[in-house]
Amino acid sequence: MLCRRQRPGGQVTARRAGSRIRQAVAGLALLAIAAGLPQAFGSSASADPRPSAAGAGSRHTYVNPVSRGFADTFADPAVIRGKDGYWYALGTTDPLRSGEGKPHSLPVARSTDLVHWSYVNDALGEHNEPEWAARDAAYWAPDISYHDGRYWLYFVATQTKVTGEQDDSAIGVATAPSPAGPWKSHDEPVVAPRHGSGGQDDFLWTFDPAHVQAPDGRRYLYYGSYYGGIEVTELSGDGTRTKGRPTKVATDNRFEGAYVIRRGGWWYLFASSGDCCAGPTTGYSVFVGRSRSVRGPFTDREGAPLTASRTGGTIALTPNGNRWVGTGHNAVVKDFAGQDWMAYHAIDRAEPYLDEPFGVNRRPMLIDRLDWSGGWPAVRGGKGASEGRQLAPVASPRAAAGKGVQRSDGGQGAGSVVPRPGRVDPSRSDEFDGGQPGPGWEWVREPAGRVTGGRYVWPTQDAELHKDENTASLMLREVPRGDFTVETKLTIDLGEQTVRNYQQAGLVAYAGDDRYLRLAHAAIWNTRQTEYGKEEPYADDIAYGSTSVGPPARTTWLRLKHTTASGSGEHRVQAFTSRDGEKWIAGGTWTVPAGERLRFGLASMGGKGATAQFDYFRLYKR
Repeated sequence: MLCRRQRPGGQVTARRAGSRIRQAVAGLALLAIAAGLPQAFGSSASADPRPSAAGAGSRHTYVNPVSRGFADTFADPAVIRGKDGYWYALGTTDPLRSGEGKPHSLPVARSTDLVHWSYVNDALGEHNEPEWAARDAAYWAPDISYHDGRYWLYFVATQTKVTGEQDDSAIGVATAPSPAGPWKSHDEPVVAPRHGSGGQDDFLWTFDPAHVQAPDGRRYLYYGSYYGGIEVTELSGDGTRTKGRPTKVATDNRFEGAYVIRRGGWWYLFASSGDCCAGPTTGYSVFVGRSRSVRGPFTDREGAPLTASRTGGTIALTPNGNRWVGTGHNAVVKDFAGQDWMAYHAIDRAEPYLDEPFGVNRRPMLIDRLDWSGGWPAVRGGKGASEGRQLAPVASPRAAAGKGVQRSDGGQGAGSVVPRPGRVDPSRSDEFDGGQPGPGWEWVREPAGRVTGGRYVWPTQDAELHKDENTASLMLREVPRGDFTVETKLTIDLGEQTVRNYQQAGLVAYAGDDRYLRLAHAAIWNTRQTEYGKEEPYADDIAYGSTSVGPPARTTWLRLKHTTASGSGEHRVQAFTSRDGEKWIAGGTWTVPAGERLRFGLASMGGKGATAQFDYFRLYKR
């Protein structure tokens, strides 16, 4: 979700406008991560991955990140199989290696098997950049497809010559006979810069194009980001101009990075959400909605629209507690066994920056199996990004002969069936059925709220717990060692659609003002989200990032499940939300170092104007 202090329109450009636009102007666009796994698992930059029968006799394996052989960072990947038999991937503008300094303008890589890649060239070099783009523009978020005997490359230019103002991003298109080029840019933007509601230099974020062709032959383009939301518009037959009025398909202040596929009569809109680039606390995740129409409305598995204020979105990929965070901005490809795969970028939380201690976030390309259940997709059946060795895609027709497809073995991942949490430990729980809170509560800063009518009633404080702003009170309890789950039933009226930053209430796992986890029903601009945030010290600074879980309601049930990682002793805490207390949505997992004393409890903060009512605080232990 949005940075705690983001403002729309590029006035205070925190998340994307700050970390993307300012880095782009400096010639270093988006951010990425390094993997640090053995070189033997990747191809070298000089390798020639020619199509061959390799792998035809046996199904080989791989370890993420698959971009290791040629790049430390390869963000926003787009993948296609070329007519020449190679697989091609294009990434956003960044240096490919630590210490390289110079960015590559939409770098192109090539592979025979989807897991061993080598660098080919840059799609947009000095001699084929669009004439309408500004000299200091960077190029982001490529989308590649094949139509009418040519390859089509849609891309973002962060700065143009069209308006004479700053940050006037636009969508362009180039065509080529091969994904390796040469690419020829069209002489005008496909989607021109779009002014926001403000004045000078206020532009909607015209980012992240995704091109599709409907069964009737019409072509459409999805585009947009947090400021303005995601829209879809029809394209002219030649794919170079828009036609008619666009339709909003995903709300602003929540979604970006659209990618759309058609399956079983449904259009599936994959969209990324969360802070793309917060280093070790990046919560970027992929959500999905589906529609019978290319123009929407897109709704999630719960029936919640992606355009609603209480925003929907079924989780397809979210951080799972292993080394990978910031798992997002995806593409989908099908291998020769009929298995879908998701290509995406992620961040290694142990090595989050391209040039330490800060700089471009390292976001290498990963690939993992995309499984379908009940008409909904989830990476590895809900387990999320893989860290260990995996069975590789069946990436050629010869390799497909006689090969089966590895399916998920289930498990409790994002979006999966959630088991009961165990038995209530009454000594560590509170039903708030007395005249005051039960024994065992401790406060950080001054006590607030009161017990009334069997609930703990706590008006949202005009106070915060965010980086250097540590003024909010917290109501905390000691917890046992080992595995347990805490839960609360929260009622809070944050309204809908209106801007109410950043009133919120929910659960907290607290080790200190600069190291905590917080799962809250939060008002973020015009949206209402279940924000699962993490703050921790990093390199003499403080990092904060967040992801989302399920859509909230006026009454929302919240859970945090604590487990202890075997071997390391690391705290792993997964978030869950529910709108009825029965059907739960499993969300992302944050980690806290072993040895930290975590207390769990309640919070109500972010600005006056709302009242949180907690029915209970329960700790379940198996």
